[in-house]
Amino acid sequence: MSFTESNTPFEALGNEADVRALVDAFYDRMDSAPDYAGIRAMHAPNLTEARDKLYKFLVGWLGGPPLYTQEFGHPRLRMRHAPFSISESERDQWLGCMADAMNECNITGDLRTFLDQRFAHVANFMRNRS
Repeated sequence: MSFTESNTPFEALGNEADVRALVDAFYDRMDSAPDYAGIRAMHAPNLTEARDKLYKFLVGWLGGPPLYTQEFGHPRLRMRHAPFSISESERDQWLGCMADAMNECNITGDLRTFLDQRFAHVANFMRNRS
């Protein structure tokens, strides 16, 4: 399905299984690629909880069911990320890892352009040091 103004990014991506595939590709890459060691170090040794939370967040953020808010309340992203030192380096690692995951999941076209822009906006917003 293509991304248009008449559907949500969630619908354009496919369904919850497609969001899960994106999240798994993201964390698999983060867990194995040396380029993402900086952001990997910010996570617990076991990524199960991080995978679950990002999955639930993305489903709702993309326009699907509000799984994250139903379980955890408002995301308050800056507050939840405040304990971590996030500079341009960490932002860029996160964006690179997500770009690799989107490549692996064959997310292209208007949906890819939209997601690249939205992810960049949110990742830049998470920066808390120069």
